[in-house]
Amino acid sequence: MLGVVLVLVCGLTDALVANARLSLPLLLSALVSALVVQWGVPKLRDLKLGQVIREEGPQAHHSKAGTPTMGGLLVVPVGVLIGGLLSPSDGRLPAVAAITLAYMAIGGLDDWRSLTRRTNTGLTPRGKLLLQALAAAVFLLLAASCSWIPAPATIALPFGWALPIGLLIWPLGLFVFLAESNATNLTDGLDGLAAGVGALVFTGLGLQLMLRGSAGDPALAAFCLAMAGAWFGFLCHNRHPARLFMGDTGSLAMGAALSAVALLSNSLWPLLAMGGVFLAESLSVILQVWVFKATKGADGQGRRLFRMAPLHHHFELGGLPEQRVVLAFWGATALLVLLGLFLLP
Repeated sequence: MLGVVLVLVCGLTDALVANARLSLPLLLSALVSALVVQWGVPKLRDLKLGQVIREEGPQAHHSKAGTPTMGGLLVVPVGVLIGGLLSPSDGRLPAVAAITLAYMAIGGLDDWRSLTRRTNTGLTPRGKLLLQALAAAVFLLLAASCSWIPAPATIALPFGWALPIGLLIWPLGLFVFLAESNATNLTDGLDGLAAGVGALVFTGLGLQLMLRGSAGDPALAAFCLAMAGAWFGFLCHNRHPARLFMGDTGSLAMGAALSAVALLSNSLWPLLAMGGVFLAESLSVILQVWVFKATKGADGQGRRLFRMAPLHHHFELGGLPEQRVVLAFWGATALLVLLGLFLLP
């Protein structure tokens, strides 16, 4: 059903909006991604790249131990390659592809260290954050040198409003990369959750890029739909019960691609609105830690705001089956995408 909805929406947009070409990258990327993953799952299994489940996670998830991970290695290059080939003359696309692949590599290093150590922790949080910040800084320096982000910078808001922020766009851009990539990483906790939400948000960003008036931004819109298609193709193998996990390899790359597109197209507001599930997942972890530390007593124990964070585990431990939680989060994302399209900048 999710695939049918995405195809119909993109087909309708292509028919009604000048310069729109969303259906081709979506369908082509989905098909190639599904075939590549079909080929790659046995290879990853032969390499014994099986997921290590964290001990403190839900007990029901321990049965997933050994499921191949690092699926982002199979999926992300498909979306990046197809998205870039559709507009080879646009200099922004190689930069977006590069930052996406850089975050994929960081996630891959983190996943690899987890697998070789047979623990659920790879890189240290500080080390991973530093690598993410360095990659984002290089991207932002390139964007500044090429004037891809207009100066003085403003953030487009609904109803024709604009927020002038000038040079603050650069520290904000760095924050967006770090926050968004870690939010997508936290969302990747249930079969099909991050892939489905990501496919919807990429589709929403692509649609709003073509609906904002003028001639739209066909190149970045097509890139978004290629990434959406790649994650939808992955979802054919990642839906419950998952045959493959994306790992940090995929989730960090997803967040980086969303951040890069949003910054280069002045779409920070649409990303915030449409990616509300990512935001909620991240905030749930921050609030959980804050409340626990603020209420910690002499015994070292504190109160918990949620049964478990991130947010999807709270509902799961409340008795909802995993599939229902995933469908609910997909539905919430679909509504947020509609809200973002209704409140276009």
